[in-house]
Amino acid sequence: MAVTDQAIRKIKDMILSGDLQPGQRLPPEKELSERLGLSRNSLREAVKALEVIKVLDVRRGDGTYVTSLEPELLLDALSFVVDLHQDHSIIEIFEVRRVLEPYAAWCAATTISNNDIARLRSMLDSVNEGTSVEDLVAHDLEFHSLINHAGGNDYMANLLDSLSSATVRARVWRGVTQEGAVARTLEEHRAIVSALESHDPEMARSWASIHVGGIEAWVRRAITDSNEKGDDYSCFSAH
Repeated sequence: MAVTDQAIRKIKDMILSGDLQPGQRLPPEKELSERLGLSRNSLREAVKALEVIKVLDVRRGDGTYVTSLEPELLLDALSFVVDLHQDHSIIEIFEVRRVLEPYAAWCAATTISNNDIARLRSMLDSVNEGTSVEDLVAHDLEFHSLINHAGGNDYMANLLDSLSSATVRARVWRGVTQEGAVARTLEEHRAIVSALESHDPEMARSWASIHVGGIEAWVRRAITDSNEKGDDYSCFSAH
């Protein structure tokens, strides 16, 4: 189990056991990391992940609190994790993307304009490893959409836009829980743009396949690991 996932589970157990109550402020970072037997870096990553799914509320300059766990927040948190860990249709979506997006990149490499290449370069210049995960995923959606539409098949591009939007939660979760995911994503994006700029269809297709296939492989591992551990994330809804 990844260190971040261990940290998330320990914080979750504190909430479910009542050690942390709704609305309660978490102990100071040093104290909590020692209590849970975690490094402070692992604890920070866990807090970031639980903030994304609205289990924790990080108030800058004040502290980190357990949310009120109101029904709408619980549903959001539950659906976020269930999408990744229990809904196997997410794998099927990635399988379709892995088949279609490399072909869309192949088509784009033969037709993409210099203006679209410049737009892709500008997108890449606007993000880095310090960009928030949510902003990086927004970048990812725009990046792929531009390439898909540049291929000239609007029906396929619109289908891929819809499929890509359906995998946002998994991509956010990967960004906050997998070490090096952000750097790897940006590196692969740069490689795809270089292939497009060189009008090299085969290289563009290869990098697009590596890019989408890598995310799919991570989702498969996450679901397998979750099933082997017997995780039941529905317990969030009981408190």
